[in-house]
Amino acid sequence: MWESPDILIPIAGMIMIICIVGIVFWYRTRERELQFHQDMRTREMEHQRKMKELEVELEKAKARQSSERAA
Repeated sequence: MWESPDILIPIAGMIMIICIVGIVFWYRTRERELQFHQDMRTREMEHQRKMKELEVELEKAKARQSSERAA
């Protein structure tokens, strides 16, 4: 059954094509995953920056409020 090289060549060709398609698919998926993680990190950094700005505004408001009470 497997001794005939006539059937091995097409099978090997199909396996090679399947492997190439699998590798390309994996590469593209990995690329999208890395881009997603980079976007999430950028969003996280932006969120942290906004939170720090809000903390500064809150401190300013507290300082204004305490200075108005003292006056």
